[in-house]
Amino acid sequence: MPLVRVEGLNKFYSGGTARLHVLRDLSLSVEAGEMVAIVGASGVGKSTLLHLLGGLDRAESGEVEAAGRTLGTLNDQALVAFRNRQVGFVFQFHHLLPEFTAIENVEMPMRIAGLTAGEARGRATELLGRVGLSERGEHRPGMLSGGEQQRVAVARALVMRPALLLADEPTGDLDEPTADGLHALLREMHREHGLTSIIATHNPKLAAACDRVLRLESGQLRPELAVRT
Repeated sequence: MPLVRVEGLNKFYSGGTARLHVLRDLSLSVEAGEMVAIVGASGVGKSTLLHLLGGLDRAESGEVEAAGRTLGTLNDQALVAFRNRQVGFVFQFHHLLPEFTAIENVEMPMRIAGLTAGEARGRATELLGRVGLSERGEHRPGMLSGGEQQRVAVARALVMRPALLLADEPTGDLDEPTADGLHALLREMHREHGLTSIIATHNPKLAAACDRVLRLESGQLRPELAVRT
């Protein structure tokens, strides 16, 4: 059964007198457990698509179903709950809160969801260990390397045990060796947590490691027969 199903999705952006048709009657089906890469030129709409799949934005028309919910039928409060419990987000720039420690950043989604301090600390500690940062939990983001910050972001994305992981250029700001390490971590976490993962990337190594590669072009998704470098 598809965990993600999209039909006839249309999204426009307006600027001055121009109206840009970013996504055009786009359709997508992703089976539970799949790891899918979305590739395409900068500005083609990859981030926009992920935002729509994760309930961060709404389309002008079309239907998005994810993790058993039809997102267009949810009000703003229900979308917040959906994002918190069903979707993990990893962005190019980690978006960690600089005034909090690594472990406090990982705890944040659980505290928002109302979990006890003890349960939040236990889950956060376990996940930081899984991403190789057991000794860095009390460090603030400014004391961590770029790769370490992204590992904290991965732990934060997974701490609510989501069904769907959405990653937007997760290695775009990292050097090649660090990016390779994060690729391996994402694949490992995908398998270990039974995730369905959709990753927007320019990185051919990360795309090639996915089950399927789709190219976003002219507002629609097409199978990519070979990953372009």
